[in-house]
Amino acid sequence: MSGASTPCIKVCVIDPTSKLCEGCGRTLAEIAQWGRLSEAERLAIMAVLSERLAKRASEQPPCHARA
Repeated sequence: MSGASTPCIKVCVIDPTSKLCEGCGRTLAEIAQWGRLSEAERLAIMAVLSERLAKRASEQPPCHARA
């Protein structure tokens, strides 16, 4: 039996600025609701995660500029 689709890569750290998981790009609300979502809802969220993470990465200052 296969489980529900998930983008989790076991890097569960919530970025304090973007409020997104640094590993998968989901919000805390999405993570909390994940088990109750339909497969179609999960797939719809998963379709936008790479774009979210790319946007978050482009909005962060370079590593050398962070304190």
